Amino acid sequence: MGQLTGGDPSLLRRINSAVVLHALRATDFATLTEITRVTGLSRPTVEGVVEGLIDGGLVVEAAADESAARRQGRPARRFRFRAEAGHLLGLQIGSHRVSALLSDLDGRVLGSLSKDVCETAPADERLERLRTAVAELLRRAGVARGSLRAVGVATPGIVEADGTVRLGTALPEWTGLALGERLRRSFKCPVLLENDANAAAVAEHWKGAGTESDDMVFVLAGLSPGAGSLIGGRLHRGYGGAAGEIGAFHLLGREVTPERLLSTTDEPLHPLDEQAVEEVFAHARAGDERALAAVDRFIQRLVHDVAALVLALDPELVVIGGWAAGLDGVLEPLREELARYCLRPPRVALSLLGEAAVATGALRLALDHVEEQLFAVEGTVTARR
Repeated sequence: MGQLTGGDPSLLRRINSAVVLHALRATDFATLTEITRVTGLSRPTVEGVVEGLIDGGLVVEAAADESAARRQGRPARRFRFRAEAGHLLGLQIGSHRVSALLSDLDGRVLGSLSKDVCETAPADERLERLRTAVAELLRRAGVARGSLRAVGVATPGIVEADGTVRLGTALPEWTGLALGERLRRSFKCPVLLENDANAAAVAEHWKGAGTESDDMVFVLAGLSPGAGSLIGGRLHRGYGGAAGEIGAFHLLGREVTPERLLSTTDEPLHPLDEQAVEEVFAHARAGDERALAAVDRFIQRLVHDVAALVLALDPELVVIGGWAAGLDGVLEPLREELARYCLRPPRVALSLLGEAAVATGALRLALDHVEEQLFAVEGTVTARR
């Protein structure tokens, strides 16, 4: 869209269309009179805009209620936003599985599918597994690929603006991978990529533990913990997209690497993978003293890392997610540590979305993009009568 001036009629039409569409999306059905009242536009303007939206496939007239018509005469025409006019995907790429969420244009989830993948799988195999999951999900839901309006993708690692993974140590062959370019070959719609912890933070703010907090930190606690932060309700990525990489804090003291923190022997834990870590957790739950000590070391390290981030950002809320959210006693040590250092300690809570947080955040990124296309208008002109 070119640069438009305040008096440009095409800009005014776009503004009025966005205003009407927003009003219809906020309710199940609305009459022309109701739309006129909510938007402040004139009835002729509303009528013209609604007809244009119907032609564009975004609005449909609801069927008349025949019983009401017999009682009251001809009822007023009612219209609704066609959430089924397009679809969105939220994709998660992980160490052991890939996941896909499908939704309509309201963000209402229509289906989901996950597929396991070997932790050591090369990049090509992992991406092919993801494509297979998407194809199967679309087929099950009866949704054509051409109906997709946007795809959000969440991945471990530091992601450049063009979708290149600048650094990704969690997955084989991931550092330097042109992930955005590879995935855009599979879709004709925009593909948006984000770090997995950032996506999870967005998800918790949308429909999880952070719905009432615009300043929050989400900690995705895994083998190498990461964090996503929202400041004033907006995702904070940092200058190079590496904000929240608290998993690198151990580099400040190499003797406290994750391999040593979680070891139940005098040797570093090898291999350091989720299966090996789960075995340590299982032994701890069974009362094994060395395993209990290893889990306690891990929790204390996580607590210190999160405390450092909290001191820098001063959030209202800290949400703990990832598999560490299932550890007994992870919240109270964190609350105590934050109370020691913070003038106003943030609230601390467990993720409400669990394993679905990352894919849900990816879906929200796709929804944000579509909403910008539907409702954002260049310029500062308000709707006109």
